[in-house]
Amino acid sequence: MSDVTHTISGEYHGERKPLFGLAFKTAILTALTVGIYRFWAKTRIRKYIWSSVAGQGDAFEYTGTGLEKFLGFLMAIVILAVYLGIVQMILFYFGLTLFSEPTNTAEMVGQTLAFYITFLAVVPLIFFAQYRARRYKLARSRWRGVRFGMESSAWGYALRAIGHWVLTIITLGVLLPRQTFYLEKYMTDRTWYGDGRFEQQGNWTGLYPAMKHLAIGLAILIGGGILGGVTGSAAIGVIAAIVGYIWFMVGLVSYRVRSFIYLTDNKVLDREVTFDAAPETSTIVGTVIVGGLVVGLIVGLVFAVVGGIASSMMGPLMFGNPVAQIIGLIFVAAIYIMALAMAGALSLVWITQPIIYHVVTTLNVKAADHLNTIKQRAHDDGADAEGFADALDIGGAI
Repeated sequence: MSDVTHTISGEYHGERKPLFGLAFKTAILTALTVGIYRFWAKTRIRKYIWSSVAGQGDAFEYTGTGLEKFLGFLMAIVILAVYLGIVQMILFYFGLTLFSEPTNTAEMVGQTLAFYITFLAVVPLIFFAQYRARRYKLARSRWRGVRFGMESSAWGYALRAIGHWVLTIITLGVLLPRQTFYLEKYMTDRTWYGDGRFEQQGNWTGLYPAMKHLAIGLAILIGGGILGGVTGSAAIGVIAAIVGYIWFMVGLVSYRVRSFIYLTDNKVLDREVTFDAAPETSTIVGTVIVGGLVVGLIVGLVFAVVGGIASSMMGPLMFGNPVAQIIGLIFVAAIYIMALAMAGALSLVWITQPIIYHVVTTLNVKAADHLNTIKQRAHDDGADAEGFADALDIGGAI
């Protein structure tokens, strides 16, 4: 373990070429195994990214395995199948079902109602899965040899998340900062590094400045629509809609960045260690735009070439024997799979990794000498290894 000074600055040592090769290869293996290898693929990519993040030369470690993620997914699928089966039995008891073709208006209304009830029944599981996924990643992360961890309080988080979302919706977004702050506080206050506990300080009203660009974008959308209606000018309405939408989307990014800064700056570890974050919205937005253009250009060229090859091959094969047609179809499918794998790998190295680099390198750990007093914590089994997040298709993030 290296000597620790008063402040530790974040470092990121990942490179495009090795990450692209790893992402491309694992994407191909995932396609060849009809998606089964994706648990091992995500694990290998996480190991690379975690090991590229360091503080004063001490790199992070990710100790999760593809097998435990795969087994967690299977367990979650079984539980979800039983749970949704029970929900459908209850709906059927009341004459509602999703699995029949409606023959009249009453049945159509009943089927729509059954759909929304089924969706609402899944919502608590989505929040439950979000908490468990974060807990698993922390349980499989180590820095300077010390494990992170998180308390088992997923259902408490799910219930609070539902309540906060209801308040945010009925107040038309006015209480979004309250939701953001208290849900993060709930998770942070239950997070540990060794035997040191994290604590989220600050106040939810401190997040209102982060909403500035969201409010401006929304004002342009609404104001432009009203002005266009009053003046009878469709052009004003269209221009306002375009400008307002773009401003609102940038505002969403700005809100996430600025709320991350506020929440990070107000986190404390073991009552001594503090943090300082300074990522910039303009850098992240610029990375997404430039990276998106690069990825789009490369993928567009690849698909153009693939389309040309496919057209030149499929024409003659249409008049060939059945075996030749099958071989041609397999070949074309393989080329498209490779192109899709390339798109995902390029997005990872041109968008995701640069954003990680920017966030990590603008983060500082203060009073870091106190880290030497923190002791190891017991091993956490990691709950369902993100199984519910994968089963509900919300586990795509690294």
